[in-house]
Amino acid sequence: MDTTKIKKGLGRGLSSLIGDTKVETNINKLPISDLTRNKFQPRKNFNKENLDELTNSIKERGIIQPIIVRKSKENSSKYEIIAGERRWLAAQNAGLHEVPIVITDVDDLKSLEFAIVENVQRNDLNVIEEAEGYKRLINEFSYDQENVAKFIGKSRSHVANCLRLLALPKEVLELIENNKLSPGHAKVLVGLENSIFLAKKIIEKKLSVRQAENLARIFKTNRTARINKKDPNLNQLENSLREKIGLNVHIKNKKNNSGSILFEYKGLDQLNKLIEIIKSHY
Repeated sequence: MDTTKIKKGLGRGLSSLIGDTKVETNINKLPISDLTRNKFQPRKNFNKENLDELTNSIKERGIIQPIIVRKSKENSSKYEIIAGERRWLAAQNAGLHEVPIVITDVDDLKSLEFAIVENVQRNDLNVIEEAEGYKRLINEFSYDQENVAKFIGKSRSHVANCLRLLALPKEVLELIENNKLSPGHAKVLVGLENSIFLAKKIIEKKLSVRQAENLARIFKTNRTARINKKDPNLNQLENSLREKIGLNVHIKNKKNNSGSILFEYKGLDQLNKLIEIIKSHY
């Protein structure tokens, strides 16, 4: 991707993004049923209270800002919403049959850019929806974190922190999406094996971010202590096997002296080497 072509969408505004594309000059009206939602829409949840307020406003004054659309690729008789899905939903709730639209000719990348810019500008996305939007730019359109940061008008660390949250278990992500757990609290849990348990404790005890950090630190310390308590004889044996075989070895020994040996291999060559070593000695 040519990074010189990346626009600072938030800094320049949605209207400037529109200016980069081919747009029909006339504002037309289309039946509400002729519009379909943007398949790249990062936003999953619409706040009911805010939507009701917009519905009442539309009932009183109509739709002031037209909805931006493009021709649907899946259905030639339909138009896909690029920006303005909330206005479209509110218009339906208000009982309108037609809505003002501006037709633009954009590709899938620009469609995703429009959707992210509009929502982030209005702070309409929760942090997980925002992160998933950034992830799509990276995975599907060859952006990197620096390019995303430049385009969206935020710091690279902000983008990185958002993306890190996606590594959390699904249960924790749902707590964030439902506003039961703040992004600040969630950031503390990234990389912890017991993040679901800790998330529930944070909510139950109504811990501050600082208190959550202290709680997470206790669990990290205990885990490190358990690892360091491993029998030195087992550590020596693991190291000896590691040197002879060339693979990482982990020995787990229980109190009754039963347990398991784990060999880590990367690729079929290492697996075949391990099998040959075992075959040659037994």
